[in-house]
Amino acid sequence: MSYVDRIARLRITLDDIEPAIWRTVEVPLTMTLKGLHEVIQAAMPFEDYHLFAFRFGDQRYALPDLEWPDPKTRNAKTTKLGTVLENAVETFVYVYDFGDNWQHTVRVEAIGSADPSVEYPRFLYGARRAPPEDVGGTIGFEEFVDAVTKPRHREHKAMLKWYGGPFDPDDVPVDTVNERMGKLARRRTLGKAGFAKSRGLEQ
Repeated sequence: MSYVDRIARLRITLDDIEPAIWRTVEVPLTMTLKGLHEVIQAAMPFEDYHLFAFRFGDQRYALPDLEWPDPKTRNAKTTKLGTVLENAVETFVYVYDFGDNWQHTVRVEAIGSADPSVEYPRFLYGARRAPPEDVGGTIGFEEFVDAVTKPRHREHKAMLKWYGGPFDPDDVPVDTVNERMGKLARRRTLGKAGFAKSRGLEQ
């Protein structure tokens, strides 16, 4: 099967948080799982400070640890998304920051042809703001939101100072997400152009 000019529409939902924090994106099947990690980081957005892993059933994918190699973990940097979706996979798991343990359920909503006028990956829509880095997992995030949204809370000023400003849990920072996603899309476009030029395929 060829994955050229094919895309997947994915809905990424952060587990164990209500109301749900989610994003919908479109990504090329030729993208590696490392590339998909970068897309999720841009879409939420997170700051890419920590380790990550994907799970497709019992199989784990992550970046290889040269000091502590794990023969049961496959390389996310060399594994294409289209390869792991071959067997009609409907959902898989993405985990970011093994301390805070942000586990996401990724649902494959559709696979289809790319629009030649669109640069991928791209952000479509979503709901609510993702947790700040190092907030302390789901419990820490709940306490953080409680503090920053209640001016009379005893930790209100301290949490705003720690975060660096106001935090609206219902806001999706669309401009920031689109800017980060656009950088990934442009990098991919330049990479494709460079590959085509090296093969004498440019038009």
